[in-house]
Amino acid sequence: MYQLDITLKRGHNLAIRDRGGTSDPYVKFKIAGKEVFRSRTINKNLNPVWDERVSLLVDSLREPLYVKVFDYDFGLQDDFMGSAYLYLESLEHQRTLDVTLDLEDPQYPEHNLGTLELAVTLSPKEGDFREATMHLKRSCKRSSKQQHSSMRLSDVHKKAQLWRGIVSISLIEAHDLQPMDANGFSDPYVKFRLGHQKYKSKTIPKTLNPQWREQFDFHLYEEQGGFIDITVWDKDAGKKDDFMGRCSIDLSPLSKEHTHKFDLPLEEGEGMLVLLVTLTGAAAVSISDLSVNILDDTHERHQIRQRYSVLRSFHNLKDVGVVQVKVIRSEGLMAADVTGKSDPFCVVELSNDRLQTHTVYKNLNPEWNKVFTFNVKDIHSVLEVTVYDEDRDRSADFLGKVAIPLLNIQNGERKAYALKSKELTGPTKGVIFLEIDVIFNAVKAGFMTLIPKEQKYIEDEPRVSKQLLLQNFNRVRRCILFLINAGCYINSCFEWDSTQRSICSFLVLMSLFWWCGTLKLYMIPLVLLLPLAWNYILISSGKDTRQDVVSDLLENEDEDYDKDDKDPERKGFINKLYAIQDVCISVQNALDEVASYGERIKNTFNWTVPFLSWLAIVALCVATVLIYYIPLRYIVLAWGVNKFSKKLRDPYTIDNNELLDFLSRVPSDVQVVAPTHSPLIACWPPPL
Repeated sequence: MYQLDITLKRGHNLAIRDRGGTSDPYVKFKIAGKEVFRSRTINKNLNPVWDERVSLLVDSLREPLYVKVFDYDFGLQDDFMGSAYLYLESLEHQRTLDVTLDLEDPQYPEHNLGTLELAVTLSPKEGDFREATMHLKRSCKRSSKQQHSSMRLSDVHKKAQLWRGIVSISLIEAHDLQPMDANGFSDPYVKFRLGHQKYKSKTIPKTLNPQWREQFDFHLYEEQGGFIDITVWDKDAGKKDDFMGRCSIDLSPLSKEHTHKFDLPLEEGEGMLVLLVTLTGAAAVSISDLSVNILDDTHERHQIRQRYSVLRSFHNLKDVGVVQVKVIRSEGLMAADVTGKSDPFCVVELSNDRLQTHTVYKNLNPEWNKVFTFNVKDIHSVLEVTVYDEDRDRSADFLGKVAIPLLNIQNGERKAYALKSKELTGPTKGVIFLEIDVIFNAVKAGFMTLIPKEQKYIEDEPRVSKQLLLQNFNRVRRCILFLINAGCYINSCFEWDSTQRSICSFLVLMSLFWWCGTLKLYMIPLVLLLPLAWNYILISSGKDTRQDVVSDLLENEDEDYDKDDKDPERKGFINKLYAIQDVCISVQNALDEVASYGERIKNTFNWTVPFLSWLAIVALCVATVLIYYIPLRYIVLAWGVNKFSKKLRDPYTIDNNELLDFLSRVPSDVQVVAPTHSPLIACWPPPL
């Protein structure tokens, strides 16, 4: 085991990658294909000075240190500026050496891309080292009970995952931005970046003084702070968004536990950006072995329960609870390498908190035996555990995933979860064994339910999917069918399809109508309690209809998979277009129906058809007089009696809705444009 101490000093004559004749360089260090260090970005400088230090633990000198330089382009792919290798076998031990690396592009070796200056010290390392965790003080008290283990390269990566604080950013507003569109306005949105963390605000259309009022958090990994890079963009549909300016915030001089207000002028643009930034201490996150488990200690568990007891409900409302995840092992994983094996590691995510295990090489049944501790900010969050296959020269391969809502967790149970696909719609190969404990304060959880949900700043871009489009269409159709079925059920009561049901409905409805005459404000939430109580009784009696909906959804997805498997021709591009076309036609017709009724209501009041507008005036006048002189309860009772007795008076009557029949005569805007569909559009009264 060796300790490699590196000081990244400066760069000379680096490559130009920006249009202004400069670059925004930063440096990455890699060992054995894994990134172990990333420097801060120096803006607009071809001779940057970093003066950053990093200590790495390496277990083999055969793997060289791979140094890569990039030009940071916010919102775009960073440009490559050159790379070099530092061969560790050639270094003298326990002696600091000044090293100058010539940067090269393997595709264009003749290009001069500048140099990097480093100071490197390589020292043999002996002895055992304790696991690095956020509970170091607590670990020291129990040092006699803990087992020491050799520190591997994975421990260095683990240490880099544990953040040292949280940066809370509130994007308030902007003033006097530059107009980028032909109408003299812009559609601005803001991008933030701190290291590998990114966040994109919502777009405010047609304004030069937008107000966002958005809040989000970044993790702070460096004790000395860092720089938040901020860029403002104008949203343009169908083409590349326009750049409106940039600014940055240096976090190093900011005091913690204090809110700082910034009025930042935009460089390379116009206007001012208003932000609030707050630095807080680290959340309760840690990585440890199974032997270092705080919730297994009775005294520690009691202390945590006391911290989240009801008596402390109004102390630090954002600290809702704590969740501990034991990632034990996995079995029967998919073989991702040509050797028939995989190099699996596991990533555990809770909202924007993300930690990972070490890699177990060439194994389809890995054992990690790691314990992850997260701070719970929203009890409605979903814990995601994903297994990947490590690849040295490219991104990791997906092996499987499970998603577990925190409210569904049963404390202390060791379970085997079947791994699923990325979309969690179908199974994949393998299972993972987890043991999860959640301790939270119900009062705090209730309060946090009423504030905006935290957005994830690492999310995949949405893509067009035939299956997802069909699924969403079926979901909407299912909701509409529920309303239609409810209407049919109510209508069947009026039609006397079942005498017993109609009599009961008549008595209940008359009672409700009479009760409505003495309606009080407190009765509204009381009525809303009735469906909650009714569904609770159904679930308690074993008549749970929730699983039927989920089963229908899964069956529809299985049918789609089966059809694709049985008929390969359905996978053709033309067939997919036809399927999407069917959904689009249905959506188009539904939107036309909704828009038509809205336009007909509007056209009733703007005298598009004067006859119908006069008719509406007469009907409204009659209704006003009736409601003024006759109590509402009697009117509603009369309507109910008429509705129930209509079928009894005339069994062959055709049911209708007078209001919808009236609106069907009013032309929509489309019919107004096409006079052949709107013969009633004429002056009123008609000429003599």
